Amino acid sequence: MKQLPFLSALLIASLAVPAALAQHGELLVAQKGDRSIAIVDPVAGKVVADVPEDGITGHEVAGSPEGRMAVVPIYGNTAVGNAGSDGDNIVFIDLKTRKIVGNLKFSHGVRPHCPRFNPKDGLLYVTTELDHTVTVINPRTFKIVGTIPTGQPESHMLILSHDGTRGYTANVGAGTVSVLDLKARKLIKVIPISGETQRIAISNDDRWVFTADQKQPRMAVIDTHALKVVNWVPLDGLGYGSAVTRDGRWLLMPIPKKDVIDVVNLKTLKVEHRVELGAGSSPQEVLVAPDGHAYVSCPRGHNVTQIDLANWTVSRRIATGRGPDGLSWARGE
Repeated sequence: MKQLPFLSALLIASLAVPAALAQHGELLVAQKGDRSIAIVDPVAGKVVADVPEDGITGHEVAGSPEGRMAVVPIYGNTAVGNAGSDGDNIVFIDLKTRKIVGNLKFSHGVRPHCPRFNPKDGLLYVTTELDHTVTVINPRTFKIVGTIPTGQPESHMLILSHDGTRGYTANVGAGTVSVLDLKARKLIKVIPISGETQRIAISNDDRWVFTADQKQPRMAVIDTHALKVVNWVPLDGLGYGSAVTRDGRWLLMPIPKKDVIDVVNLKTLKVEHRVELGAGSSPQEVLVAPDGHAYVSCPRGHNVTQIDLANWTVSRRIATGRGPDGLSWARGE
């Protein structure tokens, strides 16, 4: 695909943004069943645009820090560890024009999956699962500038420390977490968790990393100084894609098979609240947004559920396309 002059396109389109969206930001939703990205107006609570990914399925999405671009790694038509197609590209979407403006093509299938922007160095980090690496990308040029080995297969999800110095990958089938030095671009340590682990989150002070055991209903708590598991939090079932609230007090952990969100008090490391999402929700990923709400992707219900963090109740359900999964926020200007 021909790469367009990205900055020029953004300047031309900047006047077309609805005032409400510019003020409040936009919610981005990866719709696996539709092979597209939904752009949601969180104030109106509805999808305002649906952008095709121009390829096989992307599972995750990331909005750039300034709110101008969405990044969608095209993973493939299967789940981690299963046979299927191997995605080999990443698409870049201009959120003003709602069009693809760039495409990074790998030389082979890598199943790119979890994109994270590092606000400290301005670079984009994406898990490239089949290469056992995290790929480092310049988001302005759509070019690869480096790789970091994870030392493990199925490095599926990634989280970056808030100070921009470290990365942590959840290596699903290996049941481990890899600790990465982002500046030196090297592997620091592999931390054993269980027979299988899923998803990953980090505390606001970068002291703790959390991942969900997929063999027992519990969450591992990793000390980022000692680089080892120092505690386990019992859960109502096998957890999935967690997120920490902006005040740093709570962690929200979806329990897909129970259709609930377990809310963990990060001071006591105990589940203190449960949010009932309704039968058939199968919650996957949680995003704690700047608008004061949490959003949960519910693929079986084909919606994103909004949670009121003040009273731990469902505020509303926003209808999306088929199979919503990855979530991100694009800041308004």
